Amino acid sequence: MTDIPGPTLIRRHIGRRFAALRLRAGLTQEQAAIRLERSRATVSRIEEGFEGVRFRTVDVQQMLDLYDAPATDREVLLALTTETRGARHRAWWHDFTESALPSWFSLYVSLEEAAETIREYQPELLPGLLQTRAYAEAINRLPPGWADEAEVRSRTEARMARQALLTRPRAPRLETIVSEAALHRIAGTPALAAEQFRHLLDLTRQGNVSLRVVPRNAGLHAGMAGPGGFILLRFPREPLTDEVLEPPLAYLESPTGAAYLTKPGEVEVYDRIWENLADSALDPEGSRRLITTLLEGLAP
Repeated sequence: MTDIPGPTLIRRHIGRRFAALRLRAGLTQEQAAIRLERSRATVSRIEEGFEGVRFRTVDVQQMLDLYDAPATDREVLLALTTETRGARHRAWWHDFTESALPSWFSLYVSLEEAAETIREYQPELLPGLLQTRAYAEAINRLPPGWADEAEVRSRTEARMARQALLTRPRAPRLETIVSEAALHRIAGTPALAAEQFRHLLDLTRQGNVSLRVVPRNAGLHAGMAGPGGFILLRFPREPLTDEVLEPPLAYLESPTGAAYLTKPGEVEVYDRIWENLADSALDPEGSRRLITTLLEGLAP
């Protein structure tokens, strides 16, 4: 059976296809909206892949007729828009408040859920997908006094829910690289650190999870020249056409927002940084040995 990609990717792919057909027809969004007797905002929302857009067959056919869509595009778009009207389920992140999962991060989470490969580099802390609950709680309390206990709990629950994608059917491939400093900076008691180290060792026994450590004696590396941590996402292909549903992207996060880089030249820079980091890092087995040594060093 052919796997159906996630709804976020399908909608974004539909939007790009409709935008390309409109431009091919020589129409602006305003002109298309007038001809379709719809608002320009609606046309824009369709082309941007907004989740709330409903694709009625009559509306889809009207757009295809207006844009004089070739037969192949008609077949694909009618099939994909029908898929958006299939069995719906409420995404888990909709249950969290804006403070626990800001809108700029909810977009990332929806893309992460649909990714085929996730590559993450972190110089100062462990990636969220690899954190234990106790470690996540400690991180979510920083800076002190920024969030109350209810918000800390909500943010931590969101992070724990997010980790479920690593064990679901057809889970993505997760490749992570961290600085050795991130292992030495684990906050809290030796018991918290020991729990986190054991968790890392358990996770890296999964076939779809890889963790590599850049040792302190690695010397200069490209990760030092960048903005800090970053994530690279790559996506699956659309079954009907074998086209990539979403361009690769680099994701950079700050405490108050995020950047989504999709231009090929931008993504290539982070691909090169990743390659240099991989050259500087221990291999997966060497990384496991280092974590084991740190764990044994915590023994009383």
